[in-house]
Amino acid sequence: MDNGDVLSHDARNDLLRFTLVGSVDDGKSTLIGRLLHDASGVHEDQLASIRKASERKGMTGDEIDFSLITDGLKAEREQGITIDVAYRYFTTPRRKFIIADTPGHEQYTRNMVTGASTADLAVILLDARHGALPQSRRHGFVASLLGVSHMVVAVNKMDLVGYSHDVFERVRVEYAAFAAKLQVHDTSFIPISALCGDNVVERSARMPWYQGSTLLNYLETVHIASDRNLIDLRFPIQYVLSAQQDFRGYCGSVASGVLRRGDEVLGLPSGQRTRIKTVVTFDGEIDEAYPPQAVTLTLEDDIDLSRGDMLVHPNNLPNLDETIDTMLVWMDEDASEAGKRYLIKQTTRMVPAVLTKVHYAIDVNTLHRKQSERLNLNDIGRAVMELRRPLLTDTYAKNRATGSLILVDRMTNRTVAAGMIIDRDPAVKSARSSFTVPPLKSAQFAERSGDVLRVDRERLLGQKGAVLWFTGLSGSGKSTLALAVEKRLMGEGRLAYILDGDNLRNSLCADLAFSPEDRAENIRRAGEVAALFADAGVITLAAFISPYRADRERVRGLLPEGRFFEIFLDVPLEICEGRDPKGLYRKARAGQLRDFTGFDAPYEPPVCPDLTLATHQLSLDEAIHRIEALLESRGIVETSGRYES
Repeated sequence: MDNGDVLSHDARNDLLRFTLVGSVDDGKSTLIGRLLHDASGVHEDQLASIRKASERKGMTGDEIDFSLITDGLKAEREQGITIDVAYRYFTTPRRKFIIADTPGHEQYTRNMVTGASTADLAVILLDARHGALPQSRRHGFVASLLGVSHMVVAVNKMDLVGYSHDVFERVRVEYAAFAAKLQVHDTSFIPISALCGDNVVERSARMPWYQGSTLLNYLETVHIASDRNLIDLRFPIQYVLSAQQDFRGYCGSVASGVLRRGDEVLGLPSGQRTRIKTVVTFDGEIDEAYPPQAVTLTLEDDIDLSRGDMLVHPNNLPNLDETIDTMLVWMDEDASEAGKRYLIKQTTRMVPAVLTKVHYAIDVNTLHRKQSERLNLNDIGRAVMELRRPLLTDTYAKNRATGSLILVDRMTNRTVAAGMIIDRDPAVKSARSSFTVPPLKSAQFAERSGDVLRVDRERLLGQKGAVLWFTGLSGSGKSTLALAVEKRLMGEGRLAYILDGDNLRNSLCADLAFSPEDRAENIRRAGEVAALFADAGVITLAAFISPYRADRERVRGLLPEGRFFEIFLDVPLEICEGRDPKGLYRKARAGQLRDFTGFDAPYEPPVCPDLTLATHQLSLDEAIHRIEALLESRGIVETSGRYES
């Protein structure tokens, strides 16, 4: 194989990122040094320097101190410990490697999180003499928390226990019992001596009772391709490239899923559909791209996309969240503050946010929860964040790229925490922010048995039955506009009817309050009634705040495609509060009204509404005209003549 073939073969090798962590004096730096040395990952000039340093420490002959290969910082060499994260690179004929050399001491938990956040695998180093220490359990927990799929427990210093099988088995059983509690799919145990080289690169003749892989062989052969999420397409836009007058490309890295030329994609949050025209890299066009490739896409249509937006498959949508539950690793000297404003950086988007509550912190040595109202340096805990603008997210367990974030102090611009988005608390599941579109439940709008069919009623009325769902904050003008549209349609000989809080809250929904659960039930009942009215051929005007996307989408699923129209009255909170037609905002501020949307309860704006109306900028006639144009364009009514089936 000539040099060109070697380079070509090396370029095709896949990459394994792994973190190696252990307690103080477990031999972590020695193990990395041994790996690099025996895998020919140390340059000759560096090796010569290390030999001289080893001689100064009293070593003779061919002996060298392998820890000197990695402990490069002066402070580390003086203290004999690793205190910073360093990245080491080496290559074998089978694979490329990046080692995150991370500190193991509790006070450097934030450093370990930094090193392990992008790792495919974690090597947990144990001293055979001491077994599983509290720090060793913490290392496993942090690796599990960060979604590392593979964990190798390397039981080191077997030379100091006489290469005893019994000692290894005792350590293995002890740590395996703890690892069973973690969310790690694959855990392996390897007995080694980093100092003597046993089972690191070459198999040890001094441990014939061990028949498994050496550490390097395991690292070369562990299967990681299936760990990447290739199902949920997420392509955050990092940059819009207009290199030439007729070229417009969208640059970014594939967070998950597969991008293929010709695939249909949906731009979020605009909701516009198109197809991928080309997938371009530095080396030219390719047919498909996988995570974490950086590519530039061109699209068949010029749609509304900018930095922070995302391309996804139309039938596989992320969440659009304004409230997120997170596990935060606090990295700042200053403790967290409930009510303080921060910036959240997630994928390519940065949004203002407020840390509203810390539920608890975790004792990383025992895995027990402890009550806490704040997080201090190196603490890990569960916290709720309220976002000033929604983010496109997945849970971290599903997608590490779209489920991770960093928290930035707005005043100092310091990174104060790293976070992982987790499932919402079951108590607020009904208020979830997912806008995953459910399958159409057209059977609920199906023709009833009998001689009179829906098409007969629609032919009689000269229109199609439909639901116009007006959503927005209190004071945005939903009922006012719905009343005006009803009057206009009736004046034109159309049959229309309004459903709103006034006529349902005092009758069908009189038993409901304003908790998230009751709000969801209120909208469910309203949606069922609206679907029945539409089945009768009536143009039904439903005017409800309906703050949760999932509830609105559930109503959409009650009707056939093209019969539900979401109309978003996009009016700023301060203008709605200034209108305050029923005095509700005043009562909310006085503490007389709890769980009021927009004040102390969330509102989730539509992602892809059929029509958006800024009623504070439009006249009533202009808003009505746009709604009529929508009905005409979708074939619900016709401008001339009666509706023909």
